[in-house]
Amino acid sequence: MADHPLHTPVLAWYAVHARVLPWREPGCSPWGVLVSEVMLQQTPVARVLPAWQRWTARWPRPADLAAEPVGEAIRAWERLGYPRRAVRLHEAATAMVERHGGEVPSARPHLLALPGIGQYTAAAVASFAFGQRHAVVDTNVRRVLARAVTGVAQAAPAMTAAERAVAENLVPDDEARAATWAVASMELGALICTARSPRCADCPVLVLCRWQAEGTPPYTGPPRRGQRYEGTDRYVRGLIMAALRDAHDTGGALTRARLETAVPDAVLRDPGQRARCLDSLVFDGLVEPLARNRFRLPLDGFEPHPTRPSR
Repeated sequence: MADHPLHTPVLAWYAVHARVLPWREPGCSPWGVLVSEVMLQQTPVARVLPAWQRWTARWPRPADLAAEPVGEAIRAWERLGYPRRAVRLHEAATAMVERHGGEVPSARPHLLALPGIGQYTAAAVASFAFGQRHAVVDTNVRRVLARAVTGVAQAAPAMTAAERAVAENLVPDDEARAATWAVASMELGALICTARSPRCADCPVLVLCRWQAEGTPPYTGPPRRGQRYEGTDRYVRGLIMAALRDAHDTGGALTRARLETAVPDAVLRDPGQRARCLDSLVFDGLVEPLARNRFRLPLDGFEPHPTRPSR
């Protein structure tokens, strides 16, 4: 699309209000962009920023990470959550060394072929690191387009073909403008067109917003169910991983009994939750089982169990 009424005001707003983030700086490497995109999945910028800085200082190139045991990647992931992302980054770095001379590939099909890189991340890296023209659609962009273009309060729980078509039709023809549009629309959703309490009075497209024109109707789609984080399997897995990271720092492993003490009874939702969560971490390749019922962060060569543990 050569131009759309939303383009100019959103791009002008972004030029003034964009956050200064190191992975957006002109000198940031494609590897730095890729690391940021993986870290930012379901994790706020404030938590990602210091972790990204430590990660890229320690491993400034894919080959630097690939040369280390995967357990080091998991340990360095700290408390970002979803530590499987650290394993996938290590696998992707290894694949880049093997297939692309240790460089992040610029072609989207090659990005998609890397372990753990899906449609969104491939489009984001191709756009933000290499200035290519792609529809980069995350949760923030979906919400902006749902309101401004479609006129609904929230996007559907899962992306629809209609949403994808709207996003693709809005991408400017010019590659540089398209790449800026991708990050600008994302930033608008993160800072102004937020899920709760959107700052509509500060929005650069207020007069163009279909949701505003229709009187800001409430969301009427499928229910969005929230869940208290404490006590979830993800919370328990995080406690186990934190204990193993501490043990890793002192060169040790932990017994199952010791790991159980890392998860207080008060947070458990059922009696088998500790065992289930530890077994799932082993299955995911995040924890390596040893003799005498001991566990540690994995070293190179450890393969996750081929079958999922029973629930």
